[in-house]
Amino acid sequence: MLPRIATNTNRRLPWRRCAAFYSVGALGFFLQMGVLFVLAEGMKLHYLVATAAAVEAALLHNFVWHEFWTWADRVARCRDGLLGRLVRFHIANGLISLIGNLVLMRVLVGVLTMNFLAANAIAVAVSSILNFLAGDRLVFQGSMKPFSVWRHVLCAGRQ
Repeated sequence: MLPRIATNTNRRLPWRRCAAFYSVGALGFFLQMGVLFVLAEGMKLHYLVATAAAVEAALLHNFVWHEFWTWADRVARCRDGLLGRLVRFHIANGLISLIGNLVLMRVLVGVLTMNFLAANAIAVAVSSILNFLAGDRLVFQGSMKPFSVWRHVLCAGRQ
């Protein structure tokens, strides 16, 4: 297992966590844009299919960085650990990113005929605030009291 970057504290300052989140997000954004460009321009995939694949690439990238840096100081609430957090990340951040990106891309590119890369940048910016809140409150809960629905559905009663 890879070492975690921030293991010496139970509570990171909110601005540091936010800065880490957006640093990871910036890297994920460039990855998403690169994958989108290669798939849409290079491989001539439909822009919505390319968007979905690019979002998934960014999601996996961001999860790894968030796991080992942004929220490295928090302990998993479920015994299933890494896999449980990955599932929660995909349910929370994945749905926000995927639905947000696909809906906005459809409107901005499909209706307003905006360039697909510019539209993708807007879609990522719009979903970033909700993604931070979802990551902080649902995925990497740490010592915070979890939402009961998440505990029962995703942790299956295991603590």
